Amino acid sequence: MLRLERTTVRYGGSTALDGVDLEVAEHQVVCVLGPSGGGKSTLLRTVAGLQPLDSGRVFLDGRDLAGVPAHRRGVGLMFQDHQLFPQRDVGGNVAFGLRMQRVPRAEREDRIGELLDLVGLPGAARRAVASLSGGEQQRVALARALAPRPRLLMLDEPLGQLDRSLRERLVVELRELFGRLGTTVLAVTHDQGEAFALADRVVVMRDGRIAQSGTPLEVWQRPADTFVARFLGFDNVVEATVSGEAADTPWGKLPVPEGSSQGPGALLVRPAGVRLVPATQGLRCTVTARTFRGTHVAVRLQPEEAPALEAACPLRAAPEPGDETGVVFDAAEVVVLGNASGA
Repeated sequence: MLRLERTTVRYGGSTALDGVDLEVAEHQVVCVLGPSGGGKSTLLRTVAGLQPLDSGRVFLDGRDLAGVPAHRRGVGLMFQDHQLFPQRDVGGNVAFGLRMQRVPRAEREDRIGELLDLVGLPGAARRAVASLSGGEQQRVALARALAPRPRLLMLDEPLGQLDRSLRERLVVELRELFGRLGTTVLAVTHDQGEAFALADRVVVMRDGRIAQSGTPLEVWQRPADTFVARFLGFDNVVEATVSGEAADTPWGKLPVPEGSSQGPGALLVRPAGVRLVPATQGLRCTVTARTFRGTHVAVRLQPEEAPALEAACPLRAAPEPGDETGVVFDAAEVVVLGNASGA
């Protein structure tokens, strides 16, 4: 449905989008993920028609959007700060796009009621915006974006201002809602958990370029390079040289999966692949810290002459700071990365 070809945007001497190619299929939810300044919001504004291109093209349903103003593109846009109209009640906010389309009043009222039911705010049409909680305002903003039945819904940090528990609940509801409606969605966020819970496909951006694109499982299991691995929160990343099914690393010789790229590069060990054994076995380490993570304990380990490691331990089996332990590595949790950039 949506296709970007070599899209480039420059701000003065800096390049915000650098020849980006991207496709979004109908009924697909694509989340663009990356650090601040990576080009995520510029990409969204480009598709919406709020930011002109320096070069490249954007197509929606095969139609070149060059010269098409934002209000004629048939896309819905929801911002992080909601941008509701405070002088209008909930129904007035939801009706905004319908008024622009000159939808008859009776049809408009039916659509408002339908959408408020859909987003979990039945009967709220006459409520003042100021009386709503942050989560309720988010739902109204979503209903307003959906009201004109856009071919493409775009979300800019949709849950960024909400507290964590509300964010986690709403992202599940959004996923179910988009699936039920068959909505095509392009969302940008810096929150990995939000993106992986919501998306059919995750696109990781860095410095105006796409660093990796794939299903949430593909990106999580096989980060493309050290930047993606570290951005996803993995700390166990080192330079390594792979030969056969083993790699020489600062932690010693580690097993790697069959078929791994050979030669110098970088290597990731997920915390689940760092196994604790008696101190007389494996790589000898000292426990320097432990952090409760709900389902497990993250244990920080310091070898004598190598970079620190993180291990994921069961709640009742985690050692205490100051304890000595040995470490062995599980090849199934080792990933040979594309390059050593950022290691």
